Amino acid sequence: MTDRDRNPIGGHVPVAGGLAAVGVPYARALGAEAVQVFVANPRGWATPPGRPAQDEEFRAACAAEGLAAYVHAPYLINLGSHNALTAELSVVSLRHSLRRAAVIGARGVVVHTGSATGGRGRPEALAQVRRLLLPLLAELSEDAGAGPDLLLEPTAGQGASLCSRIADLGPYLDALDRHPRLGVCLDTCHVFAAGHDLAAPGGAAAALDELVRVAGPGRLKLVHANDSQDVVGAHKDRHANIGAGHIGAAPFAELFRHPATAGVPLVIETPGRAEGHTRDVARLKELRASVTSGAAQSSGPSPGSS
Repeated sequence: MTDRDRNPIGGHVPVAGGLAAVGVPYARALGAEAVQVFVANPRGWATPPGRPAQDEEFRAACAAEGLAAYVHAPYLINLGSHNALTAELSVVSLRHSLRRAAVIGARGVVVHTGSATGGRGRPEALAQVRRLLLPLLAELSEDAGAGPDLLLEPTAGQGASLCSRIADLGPYLDALDRHPRLGVCLDTCHVFAAGHDLAAPGGAAAALDELVRVAGPGRLKLVHANDSQDVVGAHKDRHANIGAGHIGAAPFAELFRHPATAGVPLVIETPGRAEGHTRDVARLKELRASVTSGAAQSSGPSPGSS
């Protein structure tokens, strides 16, 4: 298995002007091996139909260049909302992202796990998540690898978040019968903000160990690789460039070493434009190479052996 096969590295790319016309050249400039895109305004409810020629060109380019593609659903989606209109629009928006992802050949759709608004308790909100989301999951193909998975992304712990700590994923997955098309997208800034000290010695490995215990092996499908502008447990979702925040670079090397990340892409959502993004992708590739080369040396023959 090559370094790229073990952990493709890429970024969220802009697509205003066309998935293929803008997104693919940007990904190439980054040296990306994976891409994440929006297929709708991330801060709105519109559900645009897409442009067939751009969709096909994007899909073909990803296939030809081995780019693992993902869609991020709009930020407004909250399946736990007490507001009936917000809940209804959340279903429409998420269905749109899932269908568009299937058209462009994306492996997964990332959605924030939402919050219990209006003073509702967590059990009531999770019951609503179940009622709204199980029908959407039923619409996905039952064939493994056919169409996108739905990837649950815990948030930084602001407000009445339904999932911020890794342990919160257990009840959330249980509410959805641990559906086989459900995966997890782990955002390093989010889990750090929620209180998992990735910067402590062994902190990243401990977080991944807990994720496997709570969600089960194989549920981790994507990592959002972001440093944090704020300290651990701050409950603030403010991303920093790799190695420039309170997480630091070393925990990302720790992620590359963990068995749970085998085959899992890392996508940056860091500040700045192309120049900063290119540096972050290159930095992660350096860390990946240092881990794989170290592993190769440790498993090689000892000095003087024949």
